[in-house]
Amino acid sequence: MELGRRLAAEEGRATRRVRGPVDVFRRLGPKLRDCRQEEFWAIYLDTQNRICLERRLTVGLLNSSLVHPREVFAPAIARAAASIIVAHNHPSGDPEPSAEDFAVTAQLMEAGCLLGIPVRDHVILGDSSFVSLAERGSLTSSSKPMMTAG
Repeated sequence: MELGRRLAAEEGRATRRVRGPVDVFRRLGPKLRDCRQEEFWAIYLDTQNRICLERRLTVGLLNSSLVHPREVFAPAIARAAASIIVAHNHPSGDPEPSAEDFAVTAQLMEAGCLLGIPVRDHVILGDSSFVSLAERGSLTSSSKPMMTAG
C-alpha cells in the first residue's frame, strides 16, 4: 500500500503549476489519505501559479488542527510568494467544511489581504474526494478565484 501511495504522490508532484483544486487533491491527497490526525498544509505560488514551496504547517488532534496566520504567511513572505492555497484533511474521510474551517479561512484571507498575498483557495481533503471553498463561493471578492482551465 505504501508503494501505491508513493506512486500517486509522485504523479501529483509532476504538476508544478496549480490550475485548480483537483491539482491540490492530486498532490496532497495521497499524503493525507490515511492520516489519523488533521494536517494543515500551504502551497505557495508565484505569479504564474507555479509552486515555489509546499509545506506542512501543523499536525492537530483527531478532528482539529490549530493554525495561526504567522505560520502560514512567514514562508510566503520569505519566498516572495504571489499567493497561497491552504489545504487540510479530515481524518473522518468526509471533506464537508466545518464552522471552524470557515472561521480559519476568513482569518487567513483577512491576513492575506493586509499583506498583499491572497489566499486563492482552501481545499479540504477527504478519503477520495475534496471540497474547494473557492468553487463553493465561500471566499470573498478580495481574493481572486483560482484558474480552473488550462
